[in-house]
Amino acid sequence: MLKTASFYALLLKLLCLAWVSTAQPDTLVSAKECRPRGGLPNFFETVKAGQPVKIGYLGGSITEAIGGWRDQSLKWFQQQYPKSRIEQIAAGVGGTGSDLGVFRLKDQVLANNPDLVFVEFAVNDNGKKPRPIAVAMEGIVRQIWRANPQTDICFVYTLSAPMAPTLAKGYFPLSASVMETIADHYDIPSIHMGLEVVQLVEKGELIFSGKPDDYPGKLVFSADNVHPYPQTGHRLYTEALIRAFGVLAKTTTLRKPQLKEPLYPDNWENAQMVSAEQATRSPGWQVITPATDSVARKLANRFTFLLKAANPGEQLKVRFRGTHFGIYDVMGPGCGQYRVIIDGKEPVLFPRFDGFCTYYRSNYFLLPPLPGGIHTIELIVDSQTLDKAAILKQRNQIITDPAQYAPKNCYAGQLLIIGEVL
Repeated sequence: MLKTASFYALLLKLLCLAWVSTAQPDTLVSAKECRPRGGLPNFFETVKAGQPVKIGYLGGSITEAIGGWRDQSLKWFQQQYPKSRIEQIAAGVGGTGSDLGVFRLKDQVLANNPDLVFVEFAVNDNGKKPRPIAVAMEGIVRQIWRANPQTDICFVYTLSAPMAPTLAKGYFPLSASVMETIADHYDIPSIHMGLEVVQLVEKGELIFSGKPDDYPGKLVFSADNVHPYPQTGHRLYTEALIRAFGVLAKTTTLRKPQLKEPLYPDNWENAQMVSAEQATRSPGWQVITPATDSVARKLANRFTFLLKAANPGEQLKVRFRGTHFGIYDVMGPGCGQYRVIIDGKEPVLFPRFDGFCTYYRSNYFLLPPLPGGIHTIELIVDSQTLDKAAILKQRNQIITDPAQYAPKNCYAGQLLIIGEVL
């Protein structure tokens, strides 16, 4: 008979093993260019009938790139199915992952009634913990099919140079592996568009990063190990997609209209963007527009409503019922930082300046998950002066115009909410 201490030690070990096996999808999946699963039956039925089709492209900068795989694949679809009027819904936002994509989805994709949605976040999600990826990706799937169960979905994976060694060993990196668990559960096809890139590197025929003129006789994938050149890296992505569609065209599985039980009950299917106009704001906040402000003009394709505060102490206040809160805002040379107070507790600082802030771009931040219930969030323009020169120096950037970097502005476009504003 086991001694009491030994028995409890064994029980604890078994419980820990069980928790590890179910808590997070952290097992790497074998690499494969295309897993057809349930296919894209409604898309193929529609184009074969010559009916109009809208394709949504939800992703990061690799999807946003002009002349990249998005534009190239759209052109191929239009040539392949000339009887259908095929249009795109371009919803790529550089530097963002599935955790913002799930909030953007309703307004920027689903509002346009897509017939097919490509979801591309493997690169920008790489390095994140598995569970946040899983709940965001499952939320994307469930939002799409809750809006229209006939909309087809396809996960597409791209790569950066640091992901290549794992792919060369025959496995998807962690971000794509987590996404595969969602694809498996919902029978969604997936395409890794970068496997041939890795194979060409192994053969010595492709260079990940450089200037094409410096490597005659070789393909140069990108200038920075991430963002492909349209004529090389993006072309390889498009060719992989075309090969996969040859396989998917032969997959005729009919999907059941009922939405499956969620793999993660706390998934983010209720994520939404709410205009920052709904926040209570102090008098110093001003509504800026493309007609009156250069930053609003540069980001007119991102925000239909944008607030700006220049003076420390200006405040936005939001009372909401739910579990998650964040801001879709702006980072750039003239930005400072937010001091955020959650339910009256100690403030937390969120700088809106980083090593990439030589220009203005849309960005976002999410607060840590909150217990379900009513919460009050206060966002205050902080008075602290950031050492912007030191921050830029980390990326070998320098300040050439000090006046451009002197302001401590904060911006707000959308509230990111899982719950409801009160």
